[in-house]
Amino acid sequence: MKRMGVLGLPCASTWSIQRATIFVVLGLILNLGVVCNGGKTSTFVRQIDRGLDMPLDSDVFKVPPGYNAPQQVHITQGDRHGKGVIVSWVTVDEPGSSTVLYWSANGKQKKAEGKVKTYNFYNYTSGYIHHTTIKKLKFNTKYYYVVGIGHTERQFWFVTPPKVGPDVPYTFGLIGDLGQTFDSNKTLTHYERNPLKGETVLFVGDLSYADDYPDHDNVRWDTWGRFTERSAAYQSWIWTAGNHEIDFAPEIGETKPFKPYTHRYHVPYKASGSTAPYWYSIKRASSYIIVLASYSAYGKYTPQHLWLEQELSKVNRSETPWLIVLMHSPWYNSYNNHYMEGESMRVMFEPWFVQYKVDVVFSGHVHAYERSERISNVAYNITNGNCIPVKDQSAPVYITIGDGGNLEGLATSMTKPQPEYSAYREASFGHAIFDIKNRSHAYFGWHRNQDGYAVEADSMMFLNRHFLPLDDSTSA
Repeated sequence: MKRMGVLGLPCASTWSIQRATIFVVLGLILNLGVVCNGGKTSTFVRQIDRGLDMPLDSDVFKVPPGYNAPQQVHITQGDRHGKGVIVSWVTVDEPGSSTVLYWSANGKQKKAEGKVKTYNFYNYTSGYIHHTTIKKLKFNTKYYYVVGIGHTERQFWFVTPPKVGPDVPYTFGLIGDLGQTFDSNKTLTHYERNPLKGETVLFVGDLSYADDYPDHDNVRWDTWGRFTERSAAYQSWIWTAGNHEIDFAPEIGETKPFKPYTHRYHVPYKASGSTAPYWYSIKRASSYIIVLASYSAYGKYTPQHLWLEQELSKVNRSETPWLIVLMHSPWYNSYNNHYMEGESMRVMFEPWFVQYKVDVVFSGHVHAYERSERISNVAYNITNGNCIPVKDQSAPVYITIGDGGNLEGLATSMTKPQPEYSAYREASFGHAIFDIKNRSHAYFGWHRNQDGYAVEADSMMFLNRHFLPLDDSTSA
């Protein structure tokens, strides 16, 4: 009688046991892959080469004509509720005036005064950077404004948001990690021509990528400002600081983080009780938008942690049903690029996101697109082993939109198999639209650059977590 091994196979040789063991293990792995498969990984074929920045003489970087002509004009919300606008621009020849003239179609011309500043970064000296806040505007009104008073004047316009309220429809655009490549230009063009017509851009960080150049060439901050002016001068861009805004370069004597970013891009952080411009909140139409800082301290007892704890408790969902969070580094990311970089912040803040039923979290950093299911991982502690994200209808949907088109190229390496929490992922450049319909419904669509302006590669109808907390999953 032949002696039998533990696998029920004849012990003819050591190799036979090893081979059988391999088959069993492979079977378990394959079975695990079936169990853990998530949503959809797109099969769309796209160019994956490193991005190429547009040359400095490109028409999108053209300096406006005229002596001391304002350039790099951009606006953002200037107060808590949407009745204020911060207008920013740069003059080169001399400081000039920081006055903004503004008026509505049937109103009298008024003026607002601002301040001008400059900064030095290594061997670069900035132009004269102006910031002027216009206050006490009327809701839902088109205003015209002029900058460059006394020299070369330039005129633009913007539309203020509707009065804050629960059933106010509003359409946001979403862009992240834009840079200034040929792909970046396609992304911005697609956003501008999207038939849904975004009214405000929620920008999730990484603006110019100037730090990818030798000595953090700040000329690329200037070119980026001129490139984005065609949109940012006419509608508010809500800013989030990313890692490419840090500009920490002790090797060239630059030890103050975020210096170019904070000089060029102002936000109304004091209006929400924040003590720094990297985390703040605003109300806009029917949304409450919280901007967090992935690269500022967020541990317990830190200013950001204390602020967020108080801020979430202030949200009145009967007034602003849609609770939206912006940050740069994603918490849930199934790409190998930047994998789990947001984990420590997730551990600190995710229980609050579930407690207060955040609707959606938008982030960038990973140069691709991904949308999660509503999931959380708040049951885990260091001893219980419950470390797998689970479906949770009180949790937000996490969307990575770091696919603006920067020179570092796409993130194409994905973890396999696709995790269960990942509903859709694709390594393509593009933008997204978040279209709030009313207090209960909002429509989200992601648009890849290779498609027509109206084509959506991924979409989801959001059901509000406060007023209609039903399962809005797109998975079968």
